[in-house]
Amino acid sequence: MQLVLLKNCLLIDMNNGETHKKDILIEDKKIMQISEVIDFEAENLKTVDVKENYVIPGMVDCHTHMGIIEESIGKLGLDNNETSDPVTPHIRALDAVNPMDVAFLDAIKCGVTTIMCSPGSNNPVGGQNFVMKTYGHILDKMIVKNPLGLKVAFGEDPISTYGTNKKCPVTRMGVAALIRETFMRAQDYMYNKEQGKIKERDIKMEAVIPVLKGEIYLRAHAHRADDMVTAIRVAEEFNIKKLVIEHGTDAQVIKEYLAEKKVPIALGPVLTPRIKIELKKRDYSLAMHLVEAGVKMALITDHPYNAIDQLRAVAILTVSEGLAPIEALKAITLRGAEILGCDDRLGKIEVGYDADLVVFSGHPLDMMSRTIVTIINGDIVYVSERRKDRIEIK
Repeated sequence: MQLVLLKNCLLIDMNNGETHKKDILIEDKKIMQISEVIDFEAENLKTVDVKENYVIPGMVDCHTHMGIIEESIGKLGLDNNETSDPVTPHIRALDAVNPMDVAFLDAIKCGVTTIMCSPGSNNPVGGQNFVMKTYGHILDKMIVKNPLGLKVAFGEDPISTYGTNKKCPVTRMGVAALIRETFMRAQDYMYNKEQGKIKERDIKMEAVIPVLKGEIYLRAHAHRADDMVTAIRVAEEFNIKKLVIEHGTDAQVIKEYLAEKKVPIALGPVLTPRIKIELKKRDYSLAMHLVEAGVKMALITDHPYNAIDQLRAVAILTVSEGLAPIEALKAITLRGAEILGCDDRLGKIEVGYDADLVVFSGHPLDMMSRTIVTIINGDIVYVSERRKDRIEIK
C-alpha cells in the first residue's frame, strides 16, 4: 500500500480563493486526511516537504483527442475519424488510443492528470468517448469511465467531409436528420428488444441505447449558436437529459438560453488560430461572459489543436480578459470533473477523493510558475529536475 505525506502545502480554497497551509496524507490512491499538522509514521511512508509551494487538484481536460491523434508520427497516427460511414455510434475511442503517445508525458509534466478522449467531428454520429488518467502504459488500467458519452457533430465538419462527395450530409438539415434517424432507429430497436423480438444484436443501436436511457452523455460538437440550439432541440425531442456542448465558440450569443436549459459548455480551443469560419468569434473573454450568465463552463485544449500543456495557459488568458481567478482554477479542475460526471472523485482536494495533486513553484495562475511534482492515484509520477531544490522528498 502506497503511503505519501505532503507537508506544508499551500491550498487554495475553491469557495473564496483564500490560501491555507495544510498537510495531506495519501493512502491507497486516495486522500485520507487533510489537517494543519499531520504527524504520521510508517515503514513504507514517503514524505514530501512541499515547503509552502502551491498544491492544486490534478487538472482535468474534459475534451481532447489525445492518443487518438498521435504526435510526431504524421498521418499514421490519425485515428480520430472513421469516415467510411457518416453514422458510426459503435466505434470506441478506447480502441485507438496509444498511451505511449508523447503527449501523455507532456500532460504529466504540466499537471493534467485526467482527460476525456473522443472521436473526431467529421461524422454526424461519431462514436463513444471515455475518461482516463494520463499516467500508465495499459489503457484498461487508466480508465476512469467508459463509455462517457456519444459524440455527435453539427456544423461544417461533417458537411465538408461528406457534402463535397454529394453524400449525405450535404447541409445542416442532413446532419440533424441523420442524428434523428439514428435515435429513432435506436428507440425502435430498444422497444423490440424489450419485447423479446430481437434475434440478432445490432452493435450500432446497442451503442445508442445508453444515451436514450440517460446512462451516458450526448456530447455535441457545435461552434455556431444555431448549431448549439439545434443540438438542444434534438436532445429535447428524444428526452435526452445529459447534453454537453463541445467548443461553443458562439455561445455568448445564446448564453441566457444555455443557462435556462442548464447545458454546460466544454469551451475551446481558444488558443487556436481562426482556421475556419466557425472560429471567427473565438475570444478569450467568452469564459467570463458564460460564467456571469450562469452557464457551467470548463476550459479545454481539444488536444492536439491546442497542446495539452497549454491548458493552464488558457486559464491564465481568460483571467487577463476578465474571468475571476477562482473561476479560472475551477474551469481546469472541478468544472471539468463535473462535466465528466466524475466530481465525486476528481477536481477537489478533499478526503476520499483520488490522490491526483500538482505542486507548483508559484501561484498556478502565474505564467512563470512551473510544475514541481505531479501525483496520480497516490503515486509520484513526475518530479522536475529543475525544481528539486524547491521541495524535499524522503
